[in-house]
Amino acid sequence: MHPGRRRAARTSRLIPPNLCYLGAVLHLHGQDSRALAKKAGIALADARRITGAVIGRGEGLRAARNVRREVLDRVEAMARPGQLRTLHVVDARDGFRRYLFALPDAARVEAVRIPLHGTHHVVCLSSQAGCALGCVFCATGELGLTRSLKSWEMVEQLLEVRRDSTLPVTGVVFMGQGEPFLNYDEVLQAAYALCDPAGGRIDGRRISISTAGIVPMIRRYTAERHKFRLCVSLNAAIPWKRAALMPVVEQGFPLDELIEAIREHARVAGRVTVEYVMISGVNVGAEDAEALGQILRGIPVRLNPIAVNDATGRYRPPGEDEWTAFRDALSLALPGQPIVRRYSGGQDQSAACGMLASRGR
Repeated sequence: MHPGRRRAARTSRLIPPNLCYLGAVLHLHGQDSRALAKKAGIALADARRITGAVIGRGEGLRAARNVRREVLDRVEAMARPGQLRTLHVVDARDGFRRYLFALPDAARVEAVRIPLHGTHHVVCLSSQAGCALGCVFCATGELGLTRSLKSWEMVEQLLEVRRDSTLPVTGVVFMGQGEPFLNYDEVLQAAYALCDPAGGRIDGRRISISTAGIVPMIRRYTAERHKFRLCVSLNAAIPWKRAALMPVVEQGFPLDELIEAIREHARVAGRVTVEYVMISGVNVGAEDAEALGQILRGIPVRLNPIAVNDATGRYRPPGEDEWTAFRDALSLALPGQPIVRRYSGGQDQSAACGMLASRGR
């Protein structure tokens, strides 16, 4: 389909319940096929075959090959079936595709399929329905929190997008609705299911988990040495500005504590991706660049500035002159550190960063 042509919203079939079995079984502390083998008391080889059927091929539990019936019966007896419905699929002019899903309890979440180079896709997944953090520039924050998602509900978002795609899905970012580190265990279970060679088959290095700065969970993540890329949404390097933009986060996890957690993670895992939502006249001045240089000094980071998206017009992205001046100031403040401006796609269909609000079309 040509990216400039809007695709009519469609209603999807119900996902057959047995496609959700594996995600339901993985509600325990563990990883992918190994977690299933431990929970069900079955051989790892059988667990991998079941994972391959349910997640890898999307065919359902009974499609697992070379697995004895009694093993399938045991796993099926443990599973709690669920359903994920696709309510709408809408295309933006630039090729981004936004999906609106209904969860089993009728809560709604969104995912976004992001085109890369015309050869593959990355999928932006939601980890919660709504969000409790209330960052003032984010449409999801206006919703409040409905609930956290189960691991299978995150995996099913990916599977539904993959079924709808002709190009391969090669990456995942947990950057949709919600704060992933307020749903820590389920997000990690989903990530390991998605990188399982028998499951989602996505390279773990191409799975990113973003947090607004939940310091205790960043420290736990660092201590557990997970292999996924950690991204921290900073958005201001001056405490009073961060408090104005992210009041809940700054009050609970002050900037100085967050920077120490980032420094610790960098010592253990290497370069940390720092995301920075740029808002004209608010956080893109010379003083903001200087403050970033001061707090990030000595920490290997990759700074990802991205323009704010606000349909209300209250917060505006910087113009080219303002961005150029900010970029030049950043280069002086963070010498030798990569500064890569992220493209904010899908804006015409509310598919861009900060715009997911489960409002249908």
